[in-house]
Amino acid sequence: MKRKTEIDHAVNGAAPSKKRAISDSEAHKHFRTGLFEADTLNIYQSAYVNSQPYKHGVISDLISTDLLRDVRQEIRNNISFTPKETDIYRIHQSGDLANLDGLDDSSLKLLPSLLTLRDAMYSSAFRKYIASVTGSGPLSGVKTDMAVNIYTPGCHLLCHDDVIGSRRVSYILYLLDPDRPWKPEWGGALRLYPTELCRSEDGTEMKVPTADFTVSIPPAFNQLSFFTVQPGESFHDVEEVYHKPEGLNEDDGGRVRMAISGWFHIPQQGEEGYEEGLEEKLAERSSLQQLQGKSDKFDLPQPAWKESEKKSDSTGADDDWTEDELTFLLRFMNPNYLVPDVVDQLKDKFEEDASLRLVAVLSPKFAVAIRDQIEAIDGTDQDLPASSTDAAAAGVARPPYKKRFQYRRPSKPNTSEPTAYDELIDTFFPSPEFKKWLSMATGLPLNKANILARRFRRGKDYSLATSYDEEDPQLEVCLGITPSTGWAGEDEDDEEDEDEDEIPPRNKENGSSSKPNGAEKKANDEMKESIGGYELYMAAEDDPDDAGSDDGVEIPNGGPKSSSHTGAGNRRKADPAVYRSSGADEDDGILFSSWAGWNTMSLVLRDRGVLRFVKYVSKAAKGDRWDVLGEWGVDEEEEEVEAEDGDVDGGSDGVQEGEDEEGEDEDGDEDDDNDDGADSEEDESDDD
Repeated sequence: MKRKTEIDHAVNGAAPSKKRAISDSEAHKHFRTGLFEADTLNIYQSAYVNSQPYKHGVISDLISTDLLRDVRQEIRNNISFTPKETDIYRIHQSGDLANLDGLDDSSLKLLPSLLTLRDAMYSSAFRKYIASVTGSGPLSGVKTDMAVNIYTPGCHLLCHDDVIGSRRVSYILYLLDPDRPWKPEWGGALRLYPTELCRSEDGTEMKVPTADFTVSIPPAFNQLSFFTVQPGESFHDVEEVYHKPEGLNEDDGGRVRMAISGWFHIPQQGEEGYEEGLEEKLAERSSLQQLQGKSDKFDLPQPAWKESEKKSDSTGADDDWTEDELTFLLRFMNPNYLVPDVVDQLKDKFEEDASLRLVAVLSPKFAVAIRDQIEAIDGTDQDLPASSTDAAAAGVARPPYKKRFQYRRPSKPNTSEPTAYDELIDTFFPSPEFKKWLSMATGLPLNKANILARRFRRGKDYSLATSYDEEDPQLEVCLGITPSTGWAGEDEDDEEDEDEDEIPPRNKENGSSSKPNGAEKKANDEMKESIGGYELYMAAEDDPDDAGSDDGVEIPNGGPKSSSHTGAGNRRKADPAVYRSSGADEDDGILFSSWAGWNTMSLVLRDRGVLRFVKYVSKAAKGDRWDVLGEWGVDEEEEEVEAEDGDVDGGSDGVQEGEDEEGEDEDGDEDDDNDDGADSEEDESDDD
């Protein structure tokens, strides 16, 4: 008898499929009595045609209950699951169930019901039934595509459209505990997003999904949800499975959402309904849609670059502060960071690492005022504070297959009664004084700036991996103003509190949250690992010579590279960025990481091809992630002149693909050794 790992290896498709074609009468026996009757079919056809926001269907009690119970038990007993985590999902998944025939007889004896289910799902009778309901046209019985996904608390799958290759119909068959009905408040629903037709100034039209879903379909045992795959239209996600609230006394069985998900494909050569060239046409259409989707023409917010009022220079007389400049900066910044020796130390460290991590950046008085304002609305449904002078400068980022968070751009400063939050966004961050300090602390001559305040709401928001594609590097500065505690990475920050070489020495009352005791840490470790809310910079695979390389990508059990069965698609390395997975010895591809935190700042020189994303914030977080992100252009011509004069040493060597900024943190918080940010989530990595 084979062990689970041996079964898994065969499940992943080592041998060609020998699926058994079954007669219509035999197939009917495995489904609910009456399913194939004309009246029942008409009901589902009508419901499908009238469904919104796009055509979809739900069939309850699809399979013979006894058969599906047996399938569930076989899966639990004989198939193991690989956990991984990417920018777009956190899931546990089996291998491809389509090639179960590759198992030997002794192993097949362990999964007879699963084989029966697969053959029934892809039988001629049921394929014709689904095609009749959806109007999809003929479906393949040769090209099968299914896998088991398990969502436990904290697991999720963000917005995507399932459009890959020859897929024609997507489906999910739920294998939840039949004796413990699933409650909608546990999460795990299939959620559908409507689209709206957007038109650009040049006449380009494109369907763009709205920031929020309009239909939510909670899971239930033996329920089939399905829809026709439509490029640029069939956008959906899987709601996070929520952690049990503290203090709730409920037997929920651990909230394990098990389901078989898969696709029906177009007929293959030799099958009825095969159309020569159709697969190539669909692939071309899919590629075109992906190219259109990558365009930022209809993204919100659009970049709003502003040229500097005064060109900064990190050399000569401009290294000296005027009295007015110091007075301005002291309103907002911790005076320790304005000490010339400290600024010089920061510059040296940045030129060495192309990144810095700073703590207690804001002045105590200003920090308290901001914290009071944010805490009043943190974790609530109240919107991010909008500008009193430009309400249109705030909104919700979209499209959701790239990002979703509340944002606010700088506006003309409110001269009457600005709040501390107003002053941070409208006055301090865009100021020439702050830009000059950045230039002095990094050694980089800076010009234009793009500034955005962001709020990532718990249970809702994220920013998926995007690549920086400009020729010249840019300086990216992120000020963390997240007042809540309980985020992963706090322990690392607290350990750095004790670093005697910290730049500058920290005033404890102005630093991050206090260190939890041992009992609290042990109790919260597992929860923190699935909270998310951290920002990662990762290497992308853009070298054609490395296109087939597995460097930086987790290979489950040392076997062949497995494909994604979430529906999100096979994207390039780190897009979605596979950065945690069982069996991985370390966090591959991570160049820089920063956690949600209070009064912290990261500075990164980002080069072409480097990916950046903010991980989805779990509903289990104690609050939202708040930050202000500033992007500054680097004046490469001026930097080259300075380098020739010996004024700059390596300042343009940014955080880039193939170069890890991780190093020995001899100087403290500015570079806390790492990958730390990304993954002290040691063994709990999850993937689809």
